[in-house]
Parts: sequence; structure tokens; C-alpha cells
Amino acid sequence: MRQFIIATSNALHQLARTVAIIAVAGMFVTVMIQVIARYGFASPPIWTEDVARYMMVWTGLLGTTLSFKTRADAVLMQSIFPKRPALLGVVADAIRSAAVLTFILPVVYFSFIGLRGGIAKGYLGRQAGLTADTLGIAMVWIAVIVPVAMLIILVHLAAQWAGDRPQEMDDPVIDTSLD
Repeated sequence: MRQFIIATSNALHQLARTVAIIAVAGMFVTVMIQVIARYGFASPPIWTEDVARYMMVWTGLLGTTLSFKTRADAVLMQSIFPKRPALLGVVADAIRSAAVLTFILPVVYFSFIGLRGGIAKGYLGRQAGLTADTLGIAMVWIAVIVPVAMLIILVHLAAQWAGDRPQEMDDPVIDTSLD
């Protein structure tokens, strides 16, 4: 079961990375179309700004899952502080897990269920009734990334509980010689 959870986490990580790369590329292409059309032809298409914005949202939320998986989220100062004793590491991991669950579980719940109950009153249900003006698509296709990203992070957290550890990055060797 542990290997299944870790393998699922790894597969979701690869999928999220691929989609994030595609979203960044899409954002870049639409911004370039906007710039060329605006300054080259003085007639930018109205849809490019919205597509770039939605791609940025998808990229940001998928990037969050990527950084959580690789533990590049809240350990930025790890190289400055001394190594923790094993017991403190367990306590820190428990606090981190509790913080993640405290944030993510309500987001997932309210993505589907409204404050007074009912699926139609949840975040996705409300977005399903809205349409992106310039694109003509249901906003739910844009908003679905919120619960998807949160669920991916929950899978990554379960994989970390199952023993998945990020690959250690080698410290870069900086050549300071002036040869």
C-alpha cells in the first residue's frame, strides 16, 4: 500500500509538472499574441488577456503542488539552521501536517459543499453557473484547478507519511578561485 501511495504521488507530480509547463507555454504564447497585436497592429484580441490570466492561475496552483512534493515550500531556511534532532523532526512534521490539513480540508470540502449544505452551493457549483465573458466557457473549467491542486497535495502528504522523501539536492560547488 505504501508503494502504491508513493507511486500515485509520483505520477500526479509528473502530470502536474507537464500541465504546468503547458500552462506556462500557453501563457507566454497568449501574452506574445497580445503584445504583437497591440503594438504591431493596434488591435489586440480581447480573449488573450483572460487566457493568460487563467493559465497563470493554473500554473500557480500546480506549482504549489510541485513545491509541496519536493519540499521546496516551507524549508527555505533549512540550510541556515542546524540539523534538528530526530524527535524535533517528527514534531515539526506533525505540526506541518496539521497546518496543511487545517488549510486544505476546508478548501476541498467547500469546493463541493456550500455553507448551508448542498452541492449546488459549493464553489464549483457556483462557478458552473457562470460563463467567462470573452471565452464563452463555463468558469467551472477554470475553477476546477482549486480542488484538484488541493487533492494532489493531500496525496503528496499521504506519500510523505508513507515514507516518500524528496531526493536530496547536492550542494552546488562554487569555484571561487581566480585562475
